[in-house]
Amino acid sequence: MDKPIQDLLKVTSGELSHKANTYSPLALAYIGDGVYEIFIRTYVMNKGNMPVNKMHKASRELVRASSQSKIYYLIEELLTEEEQAVLRRGRNAKSISTPKNGDVTEYRHATGLEALIGYLYIEGKVDRIKELIDAGLNRLGTV
Repeated sequence: MDKPIQDLLKVTSGELSHKANTYSPLALAYIGDGVYEIFIRTYVMNKGNMPVNKMHKASRELVRASSQSKIYYLIEELLTEEEQAVLRRGRNAKSISTPKNGDVTEYRHATGLEALIGYLYIEGKVDRIKELIDAGLNRLGTV
C-alpha cells in the first residue's frame, strides 16, 4: 500500500461522530466497501502501469463477493475476538439486496469482511486494515 493513500485514510478515519459499535453491521459494510475498494485499486496500481481497462478488470476480480469470501476465510484465524465478533455480525446481518452474481453465502461473507473493514476504519485502525488485506491477498496468492 502506498504511504500517501494510507495517510489519507488515516486522516479521514475516526472522523465520524459516533463510535463504530453504534453503527449497524450494514452501515459498517457500506463504509468498509469503499475503503476496501481504495486499498484494492492502490494494490492493482502498484503492480505497474497498465491500461485502465486491465486495472479495472484486476480490481473487479478482487472486489467481487467470491474473492472477498475467500479472504474472509483466509484471515479469520488472524483476528482478535472483537474483530471476529464484528465479522460475524456483518455476516449474519439481514440485507434487503441479493447478490447479482454468486451465491448468498459468499455475499454474506463479503458483507462480513466489509463490515470488519468499516469497523476498523471508523476506529482509526488503518494499519490493521492494511495488515489484514495484505495477509488475505498473500494467502490468496495474488501478491
